[in-house]
Amino acid sequence: MTSRQTPALLDDASAIERIFQHIDNGTTDRGDTQWREPVSHYFSQVRFDAEIALLRRSPIPFCPSAALPEAGSFIARSAAGTPLLVVRDNDGVVRAFINACRHRGMQVASGEGCSKTFSCPYHAWTYGLDGRLRGIPGEDAFPDVDKATHGLVPLSAREVGGIVYVQQQGNIGREAMADALDYFAPDQTYFENSAVTDDANWKLITETLLEGYHIKSLHNDTFYPFGYDNTNLVETFGSNSRIIYPFQRIEALRDIPPDQRKLEGVVTSVYHLFPNASVAVLSKHTSLTIMEPLSPTRTRLVSYYVMNPTTPERPISLEEARRDVAFVNDSGQEEDRAAARAIQETLTTDANTHLTFGYFEKAIVHLHRHLAEQLDRPPN
Repeated sequence: MTSRQTPALLDDASAIERIFQHIDNGTTDRGDTQWREPVSHYFSQVRFDAEIALLRRSPIPFCPSAALPEAGSFIARSAAGTPLLVVRDNDGVVRAFINACRHRGMQVASGEGCSKTFSCPYHAWTYGLDGRLRGIPGEDAFPDVDKATHGLVPLSAREVGGIVYVQQQGNIGREAMADALDYFAPDQTYFENSAVTDDANWKLITETLLEGYHIKSLHNDTFYPFGYDNTNLVETFGSNSRIIYPFQRIEALRDIPPDQRKLEGVVTSVYHLFPNASVAVLSKHTSLTIMEPLSPTRTRLVSYYVMNPTTPERPISLEEARRDVAFVNDSGQEEDRAAARAIQETLTTDANTHLTFGYFEKAIVHLHRHLAEQLDRPPN
């Protein structure tokens, strides 16, 4: 992590001091508002369509910059229901396109890799890294096709703080990125990605990341033995939030002068990037996860992993980073996902008309408040 942070967030020394106060007093950060979210918002097709429309007109994280390390590097996947192709051009600029050939609409790329051009697998129409239509086999059969106007359809893309953002409708404005932080350092190494699909609304899965009220009860044998129950720092900045989960090894910092204390290695910091992405900074790696809504009750979690910077004081190997990822994904995250799936099954019953979020769930309240405001606001 680099140092460009908004004034709304505590620096390391202040955050650690507040964590110690919570540990000593048996307290945690609290909000001041309860929120009741209608259960229909987790399965309504009308609500889902409105949320997809919001995602398409918002700058949404797509991948870490490190996942596109050189000219020709590309990632092709769907976001908010749209097949996208994101590529680093020869000039080093990241560009985004709708991943659809201008001939018959076939996707011209899949997965990730590195290429000088993109050739449609259906009829071999070929496009450059800049999206321009470069070649048409049997071109004389298409006398009315102007190659200059039949390139891949471009979308707005921007790199901020080591993250590539894509906005499908309109352009990414400076104001929209005002609260963006430097999440990834230039020397971090991208090494892995994963994708899993769950039968749960995207908000249910997001909510599991945003509070520590459930640590002991849900993660009693996984996360809890290394951490604390309901002991968290919760900060908001713009529509985003940061939740800090301390490990018990933070106690080793008590004997270190406050101005020399660092959060690295003694906490998990989860940044929620409104509305549907998160950055989790752990001991050995940092992940960027996008909750991609597939339907009102189905979500695909797409995650990208980079190694944390290695230093003489804190050397990190690729093997250690992979073990770090495996521990999170195979233990606590699986428990969170299972909880979201189980909740989804009850929402169409008569048990609840709404879900209730209390003072311990400040970041979730923050998410729903901003989501309600954005959905009520007419699109520009």
